[in-house]
Amino acid sequence: MRGGRWVVAEGDGGVCLAVAVGEDGVPVGGVQRFGGVGEAVLARPGVERWVWQSTARSYPRVLAAGGRVERCYDIEAAELLLLGHAGRLGEPRSAAAAWARLHRRPVPPDPPPRAAEPGSQDSLFEPSPAAPLPLEALLEVYADQLRRHDDTAHPGRMRLLTAAESAGMLVAAEMNAAGLPWRADVHKDLLRELLGERYGGSGEPRRLAELADEVSAAFGHRVRPDLPAEVVKAFARAGIRIKSTRKWELEEIDHPAVKPLLQYKTLYRIWTAHGWSWLQDWVHDGRFRPEYTPGGTVSGRWTTNGGGALQIPKVIRRAVVADPGWRLVVADADQMEPRVLAAISRDRGLMDVAGSAEDLYTRLSDRAFSGDREHAKLALLGAVYGQTSGDGLKNLAALRRRFPLAVGYVDDAAKAGQEGRLVRTWLGRTSPPAAGATDDDGEAGIPQEEAAPQQPAGDGEFTPGYASTDARARGRFTRNFVVQGSAADWALLMLAALRRATAGMRAELVFFQHDEVIVHCPQEEAEVVAAAVREAGDLAGRIAFGETPVRFPFSVAVVECYADAK
Repeated sequence: MRGGRWVVAEGDGGVCLAVAVGEDGVPVGGVQRFGGVGEAVLARPGVERWVWQSTARSYPRVLAAGGRVERCYDIEAAELLLLGHAGRLGEPRSAAAAWARLHRRPVPPDPPPRAAEPGSQDSLFEPSPAAPLPLEALLEVYADQLRRHDDTAHPGRMRLLTAAESAGMLVAAEMNAAGLPWRADVHKDLLRELLGERYGGSGEPRRLAELADEVSAAFGHRVRPDLPAEVVKAFARAGIRIKSTRKWELEEIDHPAVKPLLQYKTLYRIWTAHGWSWLQDWVHDGRFRPEYTPGGTVSGRWTTNGGGALQIPKVIRRAVVADPGWRLVVADADQMEPRVLAAISRDRGLMDVAGSAEDLYTRLSDRAFSGDREHAKLALLGAVYGQTSGDGLKNLAALRRRFPLAVGYVDDAAKAGQEGRLVRTWLGRTSPPAAGATDDDGEAGIPQEEAAPQQPAGDGEFTPGYASTDARARGRFTRNFVVQGSAADWALLMLAALRRATAGMRAELVFFQHDEVIVHCPQEEAEVVAAAVREAGDLAGRIAFGETPVRFPFSVAVVECYADAK
C-alpha cells in the first residue's frame, strides 16, 4: 500500500515491522516485515509520513541506507510536548513510559542521555539505551497521542507544533550526516597565530603563559588568571573590591592587570573550547559533526550534545570554509523576536511596523521615539526581557502607550508566571510548572483566544525539572518565554520549508542556531538557495501565525568562508 502514514517499529537485530494506518492511528492493512528501517523506507517511497519511536534512533539508519523521508512523526518528541501541555514537564517521556501511563502500570524512568562520541558517527547507529517498543504497543501510544492532541486548547496548533518538532528532528539528523565544512589546516594556523607554540604535556601554550606572567607582574605576586577566586582575592589585596571576573566588571577597573587579564580570558576560552584537543576530537574528513538536539531547552531552542557548535567564536569561523566550487549561504533572521511579538500579540500598530523588511527598530523609532533608534530598541527588548527600572521603565511606558496589545501580551505572561500558572507559545509549547502550582483545567490564566497568545524563553533558560520559588524571576522568564518560544516554533517551520525547497538539489543544510542557518551548496545553486531562505521565512510566518502583515526577512550572505558573512 502506497501513500498515507506508516508506523514502523524496530526490533532486535535491526529487523522492523511496519503497517499502514488511518488518520486515527488504527491499522488499515497488514503488517509487513523488513530487514531494517532503511529497507522499509526504500521499499515504500510514496509514504506521506513515517511514524516511529525516535527520529534520532531511526533516521540515521535510513540515511545510511541511502534513503530520505519527506515527513515523520516522532512519538517521543510528541510525548514531551504533550506532557508539557498537561503541566507535567519532567515526567519520563519515552515511548515505554507513555505506554505504561496508558495502561496504569509503573512508569520506567527515561534512560540517561548518551554522551556524544567526538570524531565519529558510529555512536549514531548504536542501539538506544531505551528498548524499542513492540509495534502493537507503539500503535496504542500513537493513537492515544492523536486523541490527546484533540484535547488541547488549540488542537490544530498543537498538531502543527508536533509536526514542526518532528521535522526539526529530520533536519538535525541530516545536518549531522552532512557535517559543517571545516579546514583543519586553517584552524591550526589560527591557533598558532593566537596562542603561539604548544608546550609539552598539558601546559598552557606560549601566549597564555606570557599573559599569565604579565598579570602576576601587575599584581606583584604570583596569580593564576584561570582561577577567578584567586583573581578576586588579588584585586582585594590591591584595594579593589570586585564580585566576579566578568568582562564588564573588569573593564570598570583602572589597574595594570586588567588588560592582560582580559586578553588571557579570551584566549583561554579558545584554547579550552576550540583548541588543538577539540580539533582532534571533533573534526574529521573535513567536517565538524556535532549532535544537534532539537528542543533541547524548554523554550524549544536547540542545543548540541558535545562539540560546542552553538558557540563558535568569530575568529574560529575562519576555519569554516566551503568545498572548492561550493559556497556557504549564511542567513540571519532580522529582529526575529520583536516580529514574533507583533504577530502573536495582534497589535495592529506593531504589526504595521513589522510589516516591512526594513530595519524594525528604525521604523519603530520613527513612530514612537522621535527617531531615536537606540531608545526604540531598548524599549522593545526591555518589554520582552523585563527591564523595569531606570530608562527601561520610561521607554517601556512610551511603548505601552503606542502598542498596548503588544506590551499587555508580555505583561500578562509575566503575571501568569508570578502567580505560578502555565504559559504557552503560540503553537502550544508549555513552560515548566512552578513549584507546588496546580492548574485545575491545565490552562489557568492562559489566554484562550487569539487576542492574547502564549509563551517561550531566553537568557536563563529553565530546565525541564525547574521549579522557581522566586515569583519575580519566574515572571521574567514567562514574559520572555512567550516570545522566544514562539520564535523557536517559527524557526522549526522555517527549517522545514527550507528543507522542502532545497529537496532534489545538491544543497545541504549544515548549521542552525536560534535565528541563523547555513546551507552548503554548489556555487551555481547559491542564488536559488538564498531566495529559498527568504521565502521560507515569510512562509513559516504565515503557517505559524496566519495571515498577518508581519514580515520575517533574512540578511543573507553568499561566501566561501563563514567569517566573511559578518
